[in-house]
Amino acid sequence: MTFDSYNVEARERVKCISGITGVPLSTQWHIEGYYYGIQIAQFGMSHYSKHMTQKPPTKQVYENAEGSVQSRWSSSNKYCLVENEEDKERNSRVIKFSTPDSIPLGSGASLVLGNTMEFILSFDLKMVANGSLSVVLETNDKMKQYTIHYITNSLVIDYDLKSNIYYGIGPSRTWRHMARDLLTDLKKGIGLTTKKQAKKVRIAIQKVSRLIVRGRGYIDNVTLSTSEHLTQFFDASQWMYLNQDKKTGGWKNDVERRLEGYPPIPAGWISAMGQGQGMSVLSRAYHVFHDPKYIVALSHALQPFTKSSEQGGVRATFLKTYTWYEEYPTKPSSFVLNGFMYSLIGLYDFKSLLEHEFGFGSNEQPPKVSLQISSVDLPATYKLVKQLYHDGMTSLKAMLPLYDGGSRTFYDLRHFILGMPPNVARWDYHTTHLSQLVLLYSVSNEPVLKKYFDNWSGYLRGKVAKHN
Repeated sequence: MTFDSYNVEARERVKCISGITGVPLSTQWHIEGYYYGIQIAQFGMSHYSKHMTQKPPTKQVYENAEGSVQSRWSSSNKYCLVENEEDKERNSRVIKFSTPDSIPLGSGASLVLGNTMEFILSFDLKMVANGSLSVVLETNDKMKQYTIHYITNSLVIDYDLKSNIYYGIGPSRTWRHMARDLLTDLKKGIGLTTKKQAKKVRIAIQKVSRLIVRGRGYIDNVTLSTSEHLTQFFDASQWMYLNQDKKTGGWKNDVERRLEGYPPIPAGWISAMGQGQGMSVLSRAYHVFHDPKYIVALSHALQPFTKSSEQGGVRATFLKTYTWYEEYPTKPSSFVLNGFMYSLIGLYDFKSLLEHEFGFGSNEQPPKVSLQISSVDLPATYKLVKQLYHDGMTSLKAMLPLYDGGSRTFYDLRHFILGMPPNVARWDYHTTHLSQLVLLYSVSNEPVLKKYFDNWSGYLRGKVAKHN
């Protein structure tokens, strides 16, 4: 899959990247903004893919608490203090700052940056009291300056319609590493609207002028770079781990979903596509960070695949024969193709992780099950994920002909289930079907997948099925 070409944060239906969690807030089905697991997983996968495929970023470190601070920092008044001190928690030197409570937002201790090339800001921050971190940007908008304020409150995003944009970053009372794409934050702020789709904004940063801290706290490793993909991937991985429902193992969607011809799906539903893409993220997270908590979350993520939609899961059966994993748990089932294949890819990723990291599936040596992963029964987990993947692939091979429209693919099977006109896939979904078939063929070598890839690729060139 071409996740390295995704730019999730730039999507019109992404309200912004949260300053609290570091992941996207969606407005696709609700204007106020909500966390949508699928979009967050795609955000994580895109940054992981870019980290793996792109050349290393260029970086400029402006403050790492080494040497004197007087030559780099300036203050709004004599009561704004900046000191270099040892932090026992981090076992390193950090910058301690303190400013009066009475000074206005955007004032305080200032660090000149003057960067015209790198627009991804990263830093380590720990606040002792309420405060803010502000970044002054020079833009090509009639040479106008904008200031982005990252404030220690729960605000999502705001814009004063002049030159100030606000993001809440929460209390930040413990050390945290943050990475902010300043151009994205600028565009989302200026484009803020009361509609589901953000306004398109054409603007460019010409210079990251300076950074200003206000309040009382500590800061370290102030850096501007051309990318910070691994941090953004970590933020997505953390969200997937922390927001998994502990009872069901699912990533619940807290908005109502409506599909034409079906009753509304109440908020709290679980998507097989979300489960699959969540597993793809967490499988890579374990591979990169080697934290056992991701294996625990992955094992729990299998639970919805074992339960029907009526039971709060994602499992359905076609003609009482073929197992299917539902992107949308509609009643009756809708059998969405792309969501099903994404779920198979996620199952494959977890199965492959267990094989490569722990030795399952190899006849040459026993699995490395001596490593304790919390309460996870690794042999039983491998057996389950292998069976779920096998059952799904069996269904895919048998049911692919039902999605062939002769000149384009079908998105789902509502024409068969509900007797209504077919839901023909848009060309972007048609090409997604092709990308998914290529990937699944590459790991399974199943001839039927190649057959339909070849046939459906022809539809992009104007080929149509034979007729009488």
